[in-house]
Amino acid sequence: MKTALFSLAVALASTAPALSTAVWGQCGVSVYVNSWLWDRALTAGSRQCTVSLGGSLDYSQCQLGASTPMSTSSAPGATVCSSSSARTKFTFFGVNESGAEFGNTVIPGRLGKEYTWPEPSSINAWVSSFNTFRIPFLMERVSPPSTGGMSGPFNDTYLDGLKTTVSYITGKGGFAVIDPHNFMIFNGATITSTSDFQVWWQKLATEFKTDKNVIFDLQNEPHDISAQTVFNLMQAGINGVRASGAMERLILVEGTSYTGAWTWTTYSGNDDVFGAIKDPNNNVAIQMHQYLDSDGSGTSPTCVSSTIGAERLQAATQWLQQHNLKGFLGELGAGNNTRCITAVTGALCEMQQAGGAWLGALWWAAGPWWGDYYQSIEPPNGPAVSAIVSTFKQFM
Repeated sequence: MKTALFSLAVALASTAPALSTAVWGQCGVSVYVNSWLWDRALTAGSRQCTVSLGGSLDYSQCQLGASTPMSTSSAPGATVCSSSSARTKFTFFGVNESGAEFGNTVIPGRLGKEYTWPEPSSINAWVSSFNTFRIPFLMERVSPPSTGGMSGPFNDTYLDGLKTTVSYITGKGGFAVIDPHNFMIFNGATITSTSDFQVWWQKLATEFKTDKNVIFDLQNEPHDISAQTVFNLMQAGINGVRASGAMERLILVEGTSYTGAWTWTTYSGNDDVFGAIKDPNNNVAIQMHQYLDSDGSGTSPTCVSSTIGAERLQAATQWLQQHNLKGFLGELGAGNNTRCITAVTGALCEMQQAGGAWLGALWWAAGPWWGDYYQSIEPPNGPAVSAIVSTFKQFM
């Protein structure tokens, strides 16, 4: 595994009013970022950084230097699927509504300072086109380490924020994907106890089990942990959700190595173990992520080629078909230039022409604090709104 160490100073705005101003909110309060550790090994969505406050940040949610968004006027929607293969429409299609996982070096954090919840206006803007919204959040905020951690009581204020967001989405007829965005790390330590994970999920699923439009995403992008260990934790999470009485809800499991689609059948080891995943209700899907830049990290608006989207999904698609399992692309990201839009179109074509192997796809990302991040489709003026949404319309 290769790593690259970058040293730079990034001044981040700390005066954003709650739920409105677009800033690079992941790092929360104004801090001096003095050491970014970026795992550039061949992992989909590999991104992590360390800051002077301690802890780690999701690299995709911090700004690496200044970037100028590509003009959407140069990125018309690519012609949809040239192949004559039959297409199966997605059951779930939409976007990640990011914000509540921001500022993860500050626990519990302050609403409007370190983190925010999605804007209702963003949901309203997309719910007529998209039907699925993934809501990242932090386990430490819902289960504070200071009051017992994973085995302690929930923080009612933060949980109520999650419930309010979920209810707003499902009340509009959409599906809400609940996503503990922790990389299988809690309070600085890798989660390894299957019993703790199962009990935590049983408790959380109980809070949402009556909402038929809730989807449980058991853990975002585990990394630096064996595929077998992640599999065992995911199986325990399934058991916990079902023990809560949420018998009919879709459950999404993720693999190690940041659950990358392009590494699923290679060095990650995910292909060796996840074929054995079991759900008594047979309503589980394998969630994978895929970015189309050179290292699959989602940190560059430059795509490898116009065909890289389909190419990076092909082996994973074949694996799903061979194991009679369903896939779910929980994060898809690329630049909003012509090459990348063509590559995104190719990825979605690959998925829809796979005989129903893929249940759906979600774009990364929307959210009120993304500012000029080149992948943002936060309405109305996110840099990628025009190009990505016009492309997605061909697959709705």
